[in-house]
Amino acid sequence: MAEPVRVRRLTDQEGQKLQQIVRRGSTSSVRYRRAMMLLASAGGNRVPVIAKLVQADEDTVRDVIHRFNEIGLACLDPRWAGGRPRLLGPEDEDFVIQTATTRPTKLDQPFTRWSIRKLAAYLRKVHDRVIRIGREALRCLLARRGVTFQRTKTWKESPDPERDTKLGRIEEVLERFPDRVFAFDEFGPLGIRPTAGSCWAEQGRPERHPATYHRTHGVRYFHGCYSIGDDTLWGVNRRKKGAANTLSALKSIRAARPDGAPIYVILDNLSAHKGADIRRWAMKNKVNLCFTPTYASGANPIEAHFGPLRQFTVANSNHRNHTVQTRALHAYLRWRNANARHPDVLAAQRRERARIRSEKGIRWGGRPLQAAA
Repeated sequence: MAEPVRVRRLTDQEGQKLQQIVRRGSTSSVRYRRAMMLLASAGGNRVPVIAKLVQADEDTVRDVIHRFNEIGLACLDPRWAGGRPRLLGPEDEDFVIQTATTRPTKLDQPFTRWSIRKLAAYLRKVHDRVIRIGREALRCLLARRGVTFQRTKTWKESPDPERDTKLGRIEEVLERFPDRVFAFDEFGPLGIRPTAGSCWAEQGRPERHPATYHRTHGVRYFHGCYSIGDDTLWGVNRRKKGAANTLSALKSIRAARPDGAPIYVILDNLSAHKGADIRRWAMKNKVNLCFTPTYASGANPIEAHFGPLRQFTVANSNHRNHTVQTRALHAYLRWRNANARHPDVLAAQRRERARIRSEKGIRWGGRPLQAAA
């Protein structure tokens, strides 16, 4: 039997970049969908589940995963061919890219960065190689080779001494006990304010939301739980993060498997997730806590499912209060769980995204979900 297709182990930088793309959703739709595929696969989701999550063909998901395993994050950008033949040879193009990605000060130029004009002028003055290229052709070359003008950013590498051990443990439980593995995490803060997003509208007449500078409702945090085997997502809004709210979430997960057999919960390495009361309760109720390494929350399988939740309930919204916002979150969860395993229904709902309704309920600790104060 062939091994299931999945991404290789992500580096810290790759996990953070994919998580940033999925959470913000401000990039192109192609990069967003491909990042969601990779992050979902890294979290242990199988190809059929990922295909339903991003509403794509399973072969497309496999191609993206294989491409990532070959070239890394460069697979996020599609390579469409066409246009006039190249005027520069491969060696000249490589030299241009190498020069553009080198700090000008290392080449005895008095700049901290290149502009298109400065780079084109420098290429014409190189002693051992003269490359004559116009500004627009240079700009297209850089874009084609994946070199773009970006802001400088900082990055964090996981300092966790048990990084490999924790990642290995998560991979082991996802492979050996997929029907008994759950994931838990929070996202927020969720405020009450008009939030930018995207929607279908008449050209030149975008939907507009009022601007407000008042924050009179406070914030909430969504505490989400995800069942790997059932592909089910549920959760509740709370005023703040804390050990008590984490324990309530873990109890709802334990209630989802009331047979008393051991279960495994993947969660972030947060202090509110590993207090003494939580550890005692987990040991007593056969709940094995699998913590992600520090700065490596992308290994949590629930992260890939938070992106659509934020895009379809928080983005492009203007909720009046937290009660309305919470009801919108729960309505989406009911729709998502009712349609998670019906690709035909998903295809129809893709054309009618505004109709996010369902009659199947979600339960939190054995009780119907209610708006949390």
